[in-house]
Amino acid sequence: MNRYPLWKYLLILTIAALGFLYAAPNLYKPDPAVQISGQSSAMEIGPQVLEQAEQALDEAGIGYFGGEVGDKGVLLRLESIEQQLPAKRVIQQALGHSEYVVALNQAPTTPEWLSSMGASPMKLGLDLAGGVHFLMEVDTNTIVRTNLEGYTQEIRAKLRAAKARYRSVDLVDDREIVARFRTEALRDKAVSTIRSEFPSLQVTEAGSGNNLEVRATLSEQEVKELEDYAVSQNLTTLRNRVNELGVAEPIVQRQGRNRIVVELPGVQDTAEAKRIIGKTANLEFRMEARPDELVTNKEYFEYRDDQQRQMYGGAWLERKVIIKGDRVTNARVGYDENGMPQVNITLDSRGGEMMHRATWKNVGRRMGTLFIESRFIPETKVDEAGNEITVQKRVDEKRIISLATVQSALGKQFRTTGLEAAEAQELSLLLRAGALAAPMYFVEERVIGPSLGADNIDVGVTSVQIGLIAVLICMLLFYRVFGLAANIALALNLVLLVAVMSILGATLTLPGIAGMVLTIGMAVDANVLIFSRIREELRNGMPPQSAINAGFDNAYSAIVDANITTLIVAVILYAIGSGPVQGFAVTLSVGILTSMFSAIMGTRAIINLFYGGRRVQKLWI
Repeated sequence: MNRYPLWKYLLILTIAALGFLYAAPNLYKPDPAVQISGQSSAMEIGPQVLEQAEQALDEAGIGYFGGEVGDKGVLLRLESIEQQLPAKRVIQQALGHSEYVVALNQAPTTPEWLSSMGASPMKLGLDLAGGVHFLMEVDTNTIVRTNLEGYTQEIRAKLRAAKARYRSVDLVDDREIVARFRTEALRDKAVSTIRSEFPSLQVTEAGSGNNLEVRATLSEQEVKELEDYAVSQNLTTLRNRVNELGVAEPIVQRQGRNRIVVELPGVQDTAEAKRIIGKTANLEFRMEARPDELVTNKEYFEYRDDQQRQMYGGAWLERKVIIKGDRVTNARVGYDENGMPQVNITLDSRGGEMMHRATWKNVGRRMGTLFIESRFIPETKVDEAGNEITVQKRVDEKRIISLATVQSALGKQFRTTGLEAAEAQELSLLLRAGALAAPMYFVEERVIGPSLGADNIDVGVTSVQIGLIAVLICMLLFYRVFGLAANIALALNLVLLVAVMSILGATLTLPGIAGMVLTIGMAVDANVLIFSRIREELRNGMPPQSAINAGFDNAYSAIVDANITTLIVAVILYAIGSGPVQGFAVTLSVGILTSMFSAIMGTRAIINLFYGGRRVQKLWI
């Protein structure tokens, strides 16, 4: 009685060993570091930058070690976390170039032999690891203007088809389409055509004499729907981009009518985050304009490559766009036969049809690929009251990255070249994540330093230690030898909890630490039920060995029921909660599963080793 077969002991030992192995990386604290990278992902940072940074730190008396040059730039490890901000300022002053970005970071110290086995420390949330908080505003005026520009072109086509000759059809103030006519008959025909073909537009008549006008605007409901679409699409795109960055437990949510909050825990490289999240990079494909094309139907663009720009300057392309990046369903980086980077693009079915139709008719002509970057520059203006205000001015930069002859009709899949490797990687990420429906700019940027996170970790660890010590002492005082067995199982439970969370890549937050403390209390609850049942059986006159067996068996159903109901609550919390609530629910759920294993199998195995197969006269419980 009360003896486990050998395979059960081996199973428990194996699980315990794996638990210690995968929990071990959390013992290695990351080093505070400063990272130097370029504003552009294509910019290379070499050893000379590292030498400049080291010299600046030496002159400032800031201790550092382990300077290294990597793919993303230069990394310098510092001796203390308090030196991060002073080191950042010193390096920025020493470099003195706007193209360099100096950011706070944390350098991992996990031994290579552990990393090679897939062991890594737990990811920490924003409140523990620090990170960045962005408040972004969507430029909803752009999508309204773009939508009206499309209506303007379609109205021209419909009026021509209806023989309603117009003097002009223009978009005025980005909010109203104005069509001008010479006679009332033509205006009436235009009004009838626009109302029947475009029911979402509100049409009014104006003007007199031979300058009769038809004005068309979007209704307030239509404008609101467009703005909602822009914000929703940008939310989806931002979430995809954040997923591409590999950030744990990010927060991307809407705030108000046209703002989005983005929180990225553990990200200290704010430059990389802003470059990927806020960048509006897109492609446009246009045919090269014929020499006899009217100036009103073509645009001049410069080459993006410096060498090509010096040699050729630029080229004239048609104003008509074949497709844009919003038709892209997939984009991957590859290399051509000459080893040059390229972006392999896959279009949706509609985009494939449009590309095929355009290239089928223009085999032998050259097609240009425009690389578009939109950014916002703060500009100071004076309002009506005479106060200086800062507004965000949008600047669009469109340049040619390739101008190639169409050899045959293209379809859903094709490739574009003309970018460096890092730029091709970045463009493929942005296209793959989805195009932004409207540009955005940063309204607020806040960095939560790792020093604040370190304080939270210290407080959390202290609370776990106090809770653990209090439970250990109480169990020893009340249950003696059985309490010792429960304490060993409790320690195993804590190790398994940390190991499982590390393996799953779960994120530990301050509420998660609260869940860990709660788990410690709940873990001994099962043992208390078992030991109380054993005491009850002993008082009823049952022999010690039979009392142990009956105590474990009879308490099993109560333990399972209690833990399953708590697990259901944790699952519901995770499903309906967000951020901190989910962090608490994840820790609690994992803790319940590990505590059931350690309390039922772990404690039973230790008790069996103490009393199993022996003649016992009295139990110390």
